[in-house]
Amino acid sequence: METNALIAVSIFLLVYGFLIWDRLNRAVVSMLGASLLIVLGILTQEKAIHGIDFNTIGLLVGMMAIVTVCQKTGMFQYLAIKSAKFAGGEPWRILVYLSIVTAVLSALLDNVTTVLLIAPITLLISDELNLTPYPFLVSQILASNIGGAATLIGDPPNIMIGSAVGLSFMDFLLNVGPVMPVVMVATFIILKLIYGKALKVSADRKERIMQFKEADAIEDRVLLKKCLLILTAVIAGFVLHEFTHVEPATTALFGAALLLLISGEELHDVMGKVEWTTIFFFIGLFIVVHGMVEVGFVSMIANLMLKLTGDSVGTATYLTLWVSAVASALVDNIPFVATMIPLIKDMGPSLGGDQAIMPLWWALSIGACLGGNGSIIGASANVIVAGFAARSGYPIGFFRFMKLAFPLMLMSIVISTVYIYLRFL
Repeated sequence: METNALIAVSIFLLVYGFLIWDRLNRAVVSMLGASLLIVLGILTQEKAIHGIDFNTIGLLVGMMAIVTVCQKTGMFQYLAIKSAKFAGGEPWRILVYLSIVTAVLSALLDNVTTVLLIAPITLLISDELNLTPYPFLVSQILASNIGGAATLIGDPPNIMIGSAVGLSFMDFLLNVGPVMPVVMVATFIILKLIYGKALKVSADRKERIMQFKEADAIEDRVLLKKCLLILTAVIAGFVLHEFTHVEPATTALFGAALLLLISGEELHDVMGKVEWTTIFFFIGLFIVVHGMVEVGFVSMIANLMLKLTGDSVGTATYLTLWVSAVASALVDNIPFVATMIPLIKDMGPSLGGDQAIMPLWWALSIGACLGGNGSIIGASANVIVAGFAARSGYPIGFFRFMKLAFPLMLMSIVISTVYIYLRFL
């Protein structure tokens, strides 16, 4: 391996190692790695900037800004309380309904934002029921990744894949979406067997839930109407992408700007709440991975994978699905997907071209998103829920979670393998 390639791979492995270690801010780690590539002459600044996927960055910033304004209305808290009351205060039904709300919101907004909004309400409800919040929070972690997998904007790996390949909101909904309700039902069946008997409370506790007033959660009805109008328009823009040819980032940023204009919200206040740590983590990560592309390392790995699969699209698809799932359980699925995208692109010509390798993109999406359920560090949404739980005195232990979640993740990948075979192969 030549010197430049050795340096680029070493920096990539160092960045990956620090991300797994999870003791340093991940944005700082990725930006340091990116800067090192430029300082050491592996990339020029121009080439580094060329490696950044601005469609992903724009989509994330736009949606984060929209959700920040929507959050002020109390609409998400309203949905959570309404679900708990609709369940009649029955703990198992509350778990199911809150999980469904989490999955749907994760598909329409994004799973990181959704758990940020739903987890605190879940802790409040479980406290009123005098039950450990663990089963509720675990089900929401699983639901956020399952729901997020169904659409372009639901999970960061899908945003990255969609942007890199030019896939639309409807492409994901029609190709990845159909298997997710099946995975969700199968997950509920297992959770029922494990937690069903433990989730029992007195009539008095149920009554406490029924006394919640969901209407009180709505803090600004005028702003709520404006938010719903913009959210509907933005999602319609995503759905109509193949006809309008307006990129998702443009749709999201336009929607955010329009909402800021009609809502009168302070720009600095809204932009101050955008998760800039996540944005700069992505920027650095794109550059670090681009460094490996530029030095030819990704092409070398692609050739090795082609030898393993024998130029078979089917074998490559199954390999991508299972490797993505297991790898995404062990490390955050975002850096893994960032690495896999150029790898699959390099494999394309040998496997029959862009159209022939479409099953690989769906396998990567499903594997990375569902694989994120395999451990507490597998996806950003998991880490956020774990943080809420720890601060509330109910820490979600790494091995305790993995003992339940990893087998459930494997079950979801078995279901997905059957789906991919029947649908694409």
